[in-house]
Amino acid sequence: MKNYIEERVLELANYILETGATVRACAKKFRVSKSTVHKDLTDRILEINSGLAAEVKAVLNNNKAERHIRGGLATQQKYKGAYK
Repeated sequence: MKNYIEERVLELANYILETGATVRACAKKFRVSKSTVHKDLTDRILEINSGLAAEVKAVLNNNKAERHIRGGLATQQKYKGAYK
């Protein structure tokens, strides 16, 4: 694996751990695709640091479990002013 990819993977992992951000937010922050973030944080990180991979996986699983709640809140905010 090339050095710049390893550096990106570690940066993404540390950002996710520090902020608890979603894959989408992380992709936006680092200006890469969601697919790249997902591949980096599920596959490539295992080759670099398996302990860090487990921590990141826990955050990603938590975000996945909560995504239906975030989606509902976003929809609520979208239509909140529409029916006044």
